[in-house]
Amino acid sequence: MVNKKAALILALFLPVQLILIRILSGYPHFVEQWYSNGVYPFTSALLRRGLGLLPFSLGDILYTLLGIMIIRWFALRVQQRFREPKRWIINGIASLSLIYFCFNLFWGFNYYRLPLHQSLEIEDDYTTEELINLTRDLIKTSNELHLELAENDSVKVEMPHSKKELLELSIAGYYNLEENFPELDYNIPSLKRSLYSLPLTYMGFNGYLNPLTNEGQVNTLIVPYKIPTTASHEIGHQLGFAKENEANFLACLTTMNHEDPYFRYSGYTFALSYCLSELYRRDEILAEELLGEVNFGIKENYREVQEFWANHANPFEPLFMYTYNTFLVANNQPGGMRSYSYVVALLVNYHKSRGKL
Repeated sequence: MVNKKAALILALFLPVQLILIRILSGYPHFVEQWYSNGVYPFTSALLRRGLGLLPFSLGDILYTLLGIMIIRWFALRVQQRFREPKRWIINGIASLSLIYFCFNLFWGFNYYRLPLHQSLEIEDDYTTEELINLTRDLIKTSNELHLELAENDSVKVEMPHSKKELLELSIAGYYNLEENFPELDYNIPSLKRSLYSLPLTYMGFNGYLNPLTNEGQVNTLIVPYKIPTTASHEIGHQLGFAKENEANFLACLTTMNHEDPYFRYSGYTFALSYCLSELYRRDEILAEELLGEVNFGIKENYREVQEFWANHANPFEPLFMYTYNTFLVANNQPGGMRSYSYVVALLVNYHKSRGKL
């Protein structure tokens, strides 16, 4: 009887949570102060300190166990011919309610914090002229870095680091920004290779953050050139920047300011790809003209990434992408996965306010 009562209470708590989330979404200053800069740094550090030393991903193992439990649950329902629906429906909603509570407590509330441009005290809009100026600067620096690292301007840059070294160097990338941005302090790392790198590849994902264990998961089957920005993106999530576009901006910023020139190359060309994509939306002819100024070897790195994903495309990938995009929209990201403009807005205005990236 106690278990039934507990399950009913948990089940009824789910709509209460949804209502509270809806209310909280209207108070980003409150979330920023009391959760993102209050509760979350403590819980995040606690999880990373406890699990960061593990040489494997506990989160991936938990997902495996969860998958097995769901399969077993369905098998039992079929075996029992879905009898007593009231009991198992309540138990199912209760389980969902508990998972949703943990998701929000350990990470999810960060979706409702202040937008990053407000935290950085910069604008969130920009003119086409400002975009063009930044794109030209990025082309210049990207070309210079490419010539420094490649044999000539026609060959792609090859990463000299192992994948393990790339993850370790990604952690070091945040150290250079701590002085100006104390909230980017990442002295308790928990960045790991995902045990599900192969499935992630066919689903079309570079990596992910496990919100229940706060482990940053990197798909290490992807092109090595993309690992620096991917790993830095997941660290951004770990530090409480839940939105994809904000984590992408932090990935640009940390790699572009990295001591390792290969990381700077990865970061500058990543930022350049965003700016060129946005410029194509505004002025396709000019975008083509500027693309012509980019070293052929840089375009070879871009092509390498495109070919990797094309070689792993499958009929189910759009479904995975649609599902994740729906999840993002439901969690205070109206632009979903395709929010190029806001990333570019952060890049343009940060560049304008600081005089550099």
